[in-house]
Amino acid sequence: MAVSFLVLALLPPAALDRFWRRRLSLFTVSDAPRAIVSLISFAGFTFLAAAGLFGSRDPLSNPLPLVVWTLLWAGFTLLQGVFGDLWSWLNPWYGPWRVAACVFGLQPGEAKPSRLPPWFGFWPAFALFFAFAWFELIDPAPDDPARLAFAAGIYWLACFVAMFIFGHDAWSKRGEFLTVFFSMVARFAPLERRDGRLSLCWPGAKLFAAEPLPPSGTAFLLLALSSVSFDGLSKTFFWLGLFDVNPLEYPGRTALIGIGSFGLVLTFVLLAAVFAFAVFLGQRLAGDAPSFAKAAGLLVWSIVPIALAYHIAHYLTVLLVDGQYALVAISDPFALGWNLFGTANRMVEAGVVAGAESAWWLWNLQAGVIIAGHVLAVLIAHGLAWRLHPQASRAALSQLPLTLLMIAYTIFGLWLLATPTAG
Repeated sequence: MAVSFLVLALLPPAALDRFWRRRLSLFTVSDAPRAIVSLISFAGFTFLAAAGLFGSRDPLSNPLPLVVWTLLWAGFTLLQGVFGDLWSWLNPWYGPWRVAACVFGLQPGEAKPSRLPPWFGFWPAFALFFAFAWFELIDPAPDDPARLAFAAGIYWLACFVAMFIFGHDAWSKRGEFLTVFFSMVARFAPLERRDGRLSLCWPGAKLFAAEPLPPSGTAFLLLALSSVSFDGLSKTFFWLGLFDVNPLEYPGRTALIGIGSFGLVLTFVLLAAVFAFAVFLGQRLAGDAPSFAKAAGLLVWSIVPIALAYHIAHYLTVLLVDGQYALVAISDPFALGWNLFGTANRMVEAGVVAGAESAWWLWNLQAGVIIAGHVLAVLIAHGLAWRLHPQASRAALSQLPLTLLMIAYTIFGLWLLATPTAG
């Protein structure tokens, strides 16, 4: 990362700009089937919710927790980062909304003239994302199928009602946290769709054209990174030792609700404070006039490859093992002896993450992903800095504190992978 920073400081901005702007046109993709795909997704969601309520109580036998936590949150995020905005097709609100718009005589994408007030920014999505992170990381039983089905159903219904109040587009883009998160991650993907035409570009190239986020959007992206970081930190011997918890006698999540809630907030506050200080110090070193809010809102886009890298590294073992359980459970969702997809009797191979050899290649793969994510973040941050500071020397100076922060965060991420954990 340090070497990449030095190289970028010496290269002419125009040459790098031409490099990132390169596109390879592929083919045209129509939006026509989008509503149908969304309705199928909604039907699948309803089916999974029913399985959560009436299927097996075992989280490794019921498909709902496996699909939500493993296939959607762990796996689909990776697909978004590789193939672009697949979620805009699969989200379970768009199709039902189009049907409701036809039934009630509304224009697609509209409900009432009122919209989400502009001063709300992304704060509704931030609040819902924080609640989601708390439920995943702190709640005593996020894997309980019935509990998860109830939470998911209430969330779907609340968002659907909000779309009637504020409008489908307004709530989707600034209120529904999954759509906001997945759309931000999709900006990293090497596939770009513009005016119906699909093109191939460099990973992260679309981030260079991003507009500065408001403070609420900056907070949202920082929460995406800090929540995954805290998930890893909360299981370490170091963190538990701070609160006199014996990691070899893990007391369970219920006993750690207070500690976990404090840690989730603290991790976000510390990351936000350090990021803000790095941006502020960089602006002072550069000596230029762009406002702090504009600089922070633009440079925070460089967090996307880091957040995606941490997400992949953190959930890799879960995806490799629980992904197999999901294939088994989805064939027999109600534990009635069905075999819908021919995978109900498939043996789960947990040995893929067990043993010294597996640990070696897994750790190196995770470490490589984290380092690559940070190097790409340095590249993207420099490209964004040139938009703030046209003079190359000032742009390089402005990025020095942020690069040091990224180096420190890389060390922190590698330490999380290597340090002993409990639970």
